[in-house]
Amino acid sequence: MRVTILSLVVKSASIVPFLCIIAKKKLSMKNNLFTLAVALFTVLSSSAQQDGAALAINAGRALAAYNVDPASNTTKLEEARNLIEKALKTPEAQSLASAWITKGDIYNTRLQKDIAKSTINPNASFSGDNDALVAFEAYKKGYRLSQNSYEKSDCIKGILQAQGSLVNIGVRKYETTEYEKSFLSFVAAIESHDMLKVNGQKSLLDDPGQLETHLYITGVAAFQANRCNDAIIFFNKLYLAGTDKPEVYEGLYNCRQQLGDEAGAGKILAEGRKKFPENTGLLFAEINFFLKAGRLTELIGMLEAAIKKEPDNISLYITLGKVYDNLYQTAQKENTLANAITYFEKAKKYFAEALMKDPKNLDANYSLGSLYYNKAAFRSQQLNALPEDLSAEGIKKYTAISNEIMFLFDQALPYFKKSESIDPNDVNTLIALVEIFRRKEDEGISSAIKKRLDIVKSGGKNQISYFK
Repeated sequence: MRVTILSLVVKSASIVPFLCIIAKKKLSMKNNLFTLAVALFTVLSSSAQQDGAALAINAGRALAAYNVDPASNTTKLEEARNLIEKALKTPEAQSLASAWITKGDIYNTRLQKDIAKSTINPNASFSGDNDALVAFEAYKKGYRLSQNSYEKSDCIKGILQAQGSLVNIGVRKYETTEYEKSFLSFVAAIESHDMLKVNGQKSLLDDPGQLETHLYITGVAAFQANRCNDAIIFFNKLYLAGTDKPEVYEGLYNCRQQLGDEAGAGKILAEGRKKFPENTGLLFAEINFFLKAGRLTELIGMLEAAIKKEPDNISLYITLGKVYDNLYQTAQKENTLANAITYFEKAKKYFAEALMKDPKNLDANYSLGSLYYNKAAFRSQQLNALPEDLSAEGIKKYTAISNEIMFLFDQALPYFKKSESIDPNDVNTLIALVEIFRRKEDEGISSAIKKRLDIVKSGGKNQISYFK
């Protein structure tokens, strides 16, 4: 038994080194596989980088082929564009100035092709949204990556070629209300100007007047694109330079207002009005500023001056009428009768003048109707304040006020009818008509108008007016 056990032990002992050998072989295989995988990854990575550079070179070759014979190689330009876009998705090509220069050249060439086409057919669409901007951004990246003078020179030549199109496309985008795109194109034109100047080149914006105009329209485009923080930068450049453009002050005022800087808006507006007292735009801006601030008495002179400048501007008459209407209502509350009478007549005068110029003006008709209606409402409050147990004199007073109220409603009615015929869905007009016919005890018309009012309040529309 002992011998048998010994032989078994020996056999067991001989198994251990054999297993170790197998384990070492497996470990060696894992190491070899890992080394092989790393080597393969390195090769593939290197190959991808080489492909990026090669794609950029091939893009340049396709562009060159197109330039040699555009008529015979029409497809080469689009081939070049596809190749460079693919190339610039690789890190290696992204680090090459030459790749970005090639992209700029491709888009510049495509743009020039579109421009030539548009001279024959002005309505022809361009291949890209803004190839000039794409080209400029590519040259700008190429310039930053350039390792030698000839690469920088190529970038500057490309930027010089694209600059005019940046301005023109910016104008086109503005005219089609694509303000964000317009702003970006205008800004790129300014950047191109700065880069050209640093490199001793001529620029389309060399003329001071041209540069000033371009800075202004860039600010306007930014304002229209709701980028007031950007707009202020360009308006401020002109402001600090002592501009003679009143529109710059108006632009700064509007931006500061939009950003909630009332103090800054008021300051720049006051400066502008002092520097350009005859400018209508700043005058109107000041009128709106004072309206918002509730500075009504100061507005009268401004509005009268504005009417002299623009006698056919109906909104000025209506606005001045509303100023007097507000003053009238304040005078009534304060029980200053003489002032109330004066302000009422002034308000009526300006509303009537607006209607003389345009009898179908909704705002003028409604405003004049409201003037009489609100006076009737005020007299109704006085009527309700009378004691219930009236003396003979009290009854006489009650009757006089009641008659005056109905007279005022009768005065207001034609203007509200006209308002309803102009816009059958104006809620305020319909409310006034319901109340007037109710007070006149004409339940038929009052109910009919009430139904029309309910339609509008529920989100519907009256297709035709009641008072045609």
